[in-house]
Order: sequence, then structure tokens, then C-alpha cells
Amino acid sequence: MPTHKSAAKRMKTAEKARLRNKGVKTILRSVVKTARSEKDPAKNIENLKNAFSTLDKAAQKRVIHKNKAARTKSRLAKAANKKQP
Repeated sequence: MPTHKSAAKRMKTAEKARLRNKGVKTILRSVVKTARSEKDPAKNIENLKNAFSTLDKAAQKRVIHKNKAARTKSRLAKAANKKQP
């Protein structure tokens, strides 16, 4: 248990942030997974756009680091280009 009043408040705010970030990360993982697993090139473009947008929003909210978002986007694009006929 926290000794100081400010530590108690910090615990409460950290828990709220953790729950908020958890939801964003869950959505992020599922969107990236969908983009990776798509076989159809037409659907793949839509999934990539969705994944890129979600990654940018997560980085903007500081749920993930901006460099991690950039790295993930780069890897998704590289994998998508390999799938192209």
C-alpha cells in the first residue's frame, strides 16, 4: 500500500492508463495479425491501410513507441510486397 497521498493517486491513474492501453494493444495486435495473414491482394491493401492507421494512432497516444510503429509498418509493407504477383 502507498504511504503518501500522491503515491495512492499515482497508483489509481496508472491503473486507468494500463486498462486503456490494454484495449488499444489488443485491437492493434488483431489488426496487424489480420494484415499479415491476408492472402487476397485486394483485401490486403485495405488491411494494410487499417493496420497503418491503427499503428499511427497507438503511437500518437503513446501506447507504443513511434519507432516501433514505424518498424512494424515497414515489415508489413515488405511482407505485402513479397506476396504481390
